[in-house]
Amino acid sequence: MRQAQFEALHRSQWQALEGQLRLLEQGKSLESLAGAFAADYRRLCQQLALAQSRAYSPNLVEYLQQLVLRAHQQLYRPPRGLGPRLLGFLLGGFPRQVRAAWRSILLASLLFYGSLLGMGLLVYLFPELIYSLLSPQQVAKMELMYDPDSSRLGPWTGRGSGDDWLMFGYYIMNNIGIAFQTFASGLLLGIGSLFFLLYNGLNIGAIAGHLIRIGYDETFLGFVVGHGAFELTAITFAGAAGLQLGGALLMPGPRSRRAALRSAARGCVGLLAGVIGLLLIAAFVEAYWSSVTRFPVTVKYTVGIALWLLVGAYFGLGGRRR
Repeated sequence: MRQAQFEALHRSQWQALEGQLRLLEQGKSLESLAGAFAADYRRLCQQLALAQSRAYSPNLVEYLQQLVLRAHQQLYRPPRGLGPRLLGFLLGGFPRQVRAAWRSILLASLLFYGSLLGMGLLVYLFPELIYSLLSPQQVAKMELMYDPDSSRLGPWTGRGSGDDWLMFGYYIMNNIGIAFQTFASGLLLGIGSLFFLLYNGLNIGAIAGHLIRIGYDETFLGFVVGHGAFELTAITFAGAAGLQLGGALLMPGPRSRRAALRSAARGCVGLLAGVIGLLLIAAFVEAYWSSVTRFPVTVKYTVGIALWLLVGAYFGLGGRRR
């Protein structure tokens, strides 16, 4: 076989292997490639041996040797400990995975933030509309939580600073419950995730519109602007992961639905781990910073904007370089 024919026959395989190597060199686990990498490596070794025995050009032989060397290093690299793996995920793996899932995240964000802003505007213009979502008792509770005369904002308004750790635990359980509900309901062909994204967006928007209309804008916005950078982002990520599950069931492609769902679930593991991390940060900020009233609202806004910019920079720039 002539060299040109040999290259034309195997070039697509080499390019696919190069793509796998780039992912592995950026920190992706070898197990995530489902065993195909080892078979590709063995095939590449056979092709290198053929190229050498047939005296193909030195450039081709050197190219294949470099591929074999890189594949060998990845296949036989020692397993990293939990600490380095976690650090690699935080510094690069998580933001890379978020950017890879940008389509589902964009859809989830449009559903969540679109319903939030739309309902907030409607309730602001038509105040009675809030009672279509919340009971009068719930509305009164929300007004009490964000009363400008309160010494602490949020649930348990009468608590002291020593009770912040209780609220920290409460926020963790509440937020993770919402995120898991939004994700797991994606198994209902994605309809569940769509519902909870819209439901949470409508409820938050209704509360925001009502509180701003009655003049509680500084206490409410000063409370949510800080931890919202982490909490609201986590909710959209959880919804995006649920939409990926639903998409795998609705459009499995050439695979069976079970295989497509298994593959989508593996791809969502890192995203969900990141969601839990974001919610832990959100709970800490909400318990120890958002509820405090002794700082001017301008300070709250400044810190909140800085946190939103920090989150945006992390997901936009993190993991761009090895």
